[in-house]
Amino acid sequence: MNSLWARLLTRMYPRDWRDRYGAEYEALLEDSPGDLRTAANAAYSGLREHILPSRGGSMNQLNRSFADIVKKPSAFLPLGMSGSALIVLGVAAMSGGLIPHHDEGAAAHTWQLLMAGQLPVLAFFAIKWLPRAPRQSLAALALQLGAALAAMSPVFLLRL
Repeated sequence: MNSLWARLLTRMYPRDWRDRYGAEYEALLEDSPGDLRTAANAAYSGLREHILPSRGGSMNQLNRSFADIVKKPSAFLPLGMSGSALIVLGVAAMSGGLIPHHDEGAAAHTWQLLMAGQLPVLAFFAIKWLPRAPRQSLAALALQLGAALAAMSPVFLLRL
């Protein structure tokens, strides 16, 4: 294969991957037949490496324990939003603001914004972390679901 094509195909891989394997891979591509199948396979593998990074070796030193996953902003932000929604209901209950009215009031609107606002963050978390650390991410999603259910339960139980 032409050295220019080998270099371009190697550049399709993420920087961490290229730092570790780039020179060897480029030499391998230069020694391989320069057919369309080899180029397509190299391009596909490079793009796939961006989406689902390889787990072998010590290329990516990130510790993927449950505690590390929950420390990610996209994991703890929904937990905080559910907790805040529960606190809003508690403050409204203490101040007598949980009596059903025709207009729901500020507490109800704040609760709704907090609960609906965490959906895009949860989707981002699931898209980013489920492929990388499935077991830990599912546990974090279960924790987030429990927090959301805890914030929703007073609304359904008290028929607010």
